Amino acid sequence: MTVPNSTPARDPQQAGATFSRALTITIGGLSIRFHVPDAAYCSLLAERYVSFLQDGALSPAEIEFDICLVAPGRLEGPQDLQVRFDAGVWRLGRGDFRAEFDVAARRGRITLFPNPYSLDALLRIVHSLILARSGGILLHAASGILNARGVVFSGVSGAGKTTIARLAPPGVRLLTDEISYLRREGDGYRVYGTPFSGELGLRGEDISAPLAGIHLIEQSSVSRREPMLQPEAVRRLLRNTLFFAQEPELVGNVFATLCDLTGRVPTYRLQFARDPRVWELAA
Repeated sequence: MTVPNSTPARDPQQAGATFSRALTITIGGLSIRFHVPDAAYCSLLAERYVSFLQDGALSPAEIEFDICLVAPGRLEGPQDLQVRFDAGVWRLGRGDFRAEFDVAARRGRITLFPNPYSLDALLRIVHSLILARSGGILLHAASGILNARGVVFSGVSGAGKTTIARLAPPGVRLLTDEISYLRREGDGYRVYGTPFSGELGLRGEDISAPLAGIHLIEQSSVSRREPMLQPEAVRRLLRNTLFFAQEPELVGNVFATLCDLTGRVPTYRLQFARDPRVWELAA
């Protein structure tokens, strides 16, 4: 299989590995380049993130990672997710990956199983850490673009994100059915497509739109929405925000972002029936 938008790695001897390819994956405007030691795994990643790949030769990357592949069962240490900051370096680990990321150098190293799901999880963590310092969040939410405006439907598992995505009428460009990427822009916020999919397996597109509204969803026999007071909106969104670190400064940043977000973007409680017209109500 030919790998699109990839280039030979610049240092084939770095860290004792042979890097055969480099992929640059851009999500939410943030470009991360991965130096990959195996052509087959590189092809697997290229297929999974095809809508989010940039030309590695022409596009600068803000962060770079070297990847080391290991067989399942070869990683020692805790199985549960660990995210900690130590002397300027983020150290991330789970049963299927280990990673270090030097904040000042904007470089890191990843050891993981040769499947795309491990890298997918790592991408979510890294982006959540970067967003915490730049006025944005990853949110458990389906989202789409209707009439050039971004609409977000947030909820815990089972609230109806996948159902909302399935109900999208032909005029909607779906951004995700699972995890939405929100980032401050000027006096408002923007919502971006992500490759982080839920039950639909929808990987979204590398497109974005100004965020017009956030909806906390509940399934019902009828569709109606009502404005939500900011304190309740912040509390509800806190439950749905992806953030994995415990550093007080970053936790405070995430809370401040949610307060700013709900102060700038209308937030609603949305009860919805299984009817595509719910998108018109939300828009």
